[in-house]
Amino acid sequence: MSTTADRSQALATLHELSQAVLTISRHLDTGEALRRIVRTARELVGAEYAALGIPDGAGSFARFLVEGMTDEQWAAIGPLPRQHGMLSVMLHDPRPQRLDDITADPRFGWWPKAHPKLTAFLGVPIRDCDEILGALFLGNTTPAQDGEGFTEQDEELLTVLAAHAAIALTHARLYERERELAIAEERTRLARELHDAVAQKLFALRLTAEAASGLVQGDPQRARTHLRQISVLAKEAAEELRAAVDELRPAELDEDGLAIAMRKKVDVLDRAQQSRGGPRLTFRDTPISALPPAHEQVVLRVAQEALHNALRHAEAKRIEISLGPLPRGGAVLSVVDDGVGFTADSGTGERGLGLVSMRERADSVGGRVQVTSTPGQGTTVRLEVPGGRPA
Repeated sequence: MSTTADRSQALATLHELSQAVLTISRHLDTGEALRRIVRTARELVGAEYAALGIPDGAGSFARFLVEGMTDEQWAAIGPLPRQHGMLSVMLHDPRPQRLDDITADPRFGWWPKAHPKLTAFLGVPIRDCDEILGALFLGNTTPAQDGEGFTEQDEELLTVLAAHAAIALTHARLYERERELAIAEERTRLARELHDAVAQKLFALRLTAEAASGLVQGDPQRARTHLRQISVLAKEAAEELRAAVDELRPAELDEDGLAIAMRKKVDVLDRAQQSRGGPRLTFRDTPISALPPAHEQVVLRVAQEALHNALRHAEAKRIEISLGPLPRGGAVLSVVDDGVGFTADSGTGERGLGLVSMRERADSVGGRVQVTSTPGQGTTVRLEVPGGRPA
């Protein structure tokens, strides 16, 4: 029969495992999920050191996360380790490795002078079916006991955590592939639009220019008419090109992610408005689950459109932008101003506020936009987009 202490320890273990799994579900940042797993492994098993390595395909590591060392200790060790010795074994052998003294194993190679001395060692590969994505390592049991190393129970627990790490890495791969597909589709669409719209305008512009050139001497009046047409066609071509470029996925989404990209844009706009006595802009966010790339782009574009409208029409003192999760997955954006507001028949209609464009963007990803406004009480733009798992 289990004792109260045993049950308490089991509950504590389940809680830590639950937190590690929830971190994977809630964070697009794979690094944060993996760091949580490394910390959990070290704490639950009672190891002095814990690490997680992900190979880079070139003999070294793309990531190598460590718990149990200070930044100074880690810096003293030097560059990221190459795949040698037991590190190499863990990335090529699908079996766990549990050793009472790693230095006594013939597969042990060496470690840098500043590397901490390890005896007990436990390593488990991070696997996706037959593919080894990385490895989770533990070194030295705590408190140190005479010759006692890691146990079979420790190995089972680390195997569970390695499986969660595999989920995080697999999700990251899927997201990256989805992002690449979205970029490829966007490039194809842009090429088609450029050909269908801009190319036709440019072709017509060239023909009109040739006609005007032939009429300059014989019929100046008709030549002037063609020249006016050239001006109109050039303007239309420029507008078509600008519209196509505006639809490109913003680079900052790939570099920073949605929330950080939005915060940066709001900060820039706020500084600009403060310099000229404009409204105060604020941004707040609650972590959301990973969204498909197309959905992220819609959220960012609608936020930009709503901010543009508020700055141009609202005469507001404050504009508040927020981003958060929906209960069943997806995200909700709101842009709220305390400006003059409007009514449906005030002359500032849907087209003037860009609501048609916002709704088209939302519809393209199965989302919806709602705009509410009252004269003298401001305007709220609310966008909901599906996607991801509940945060």
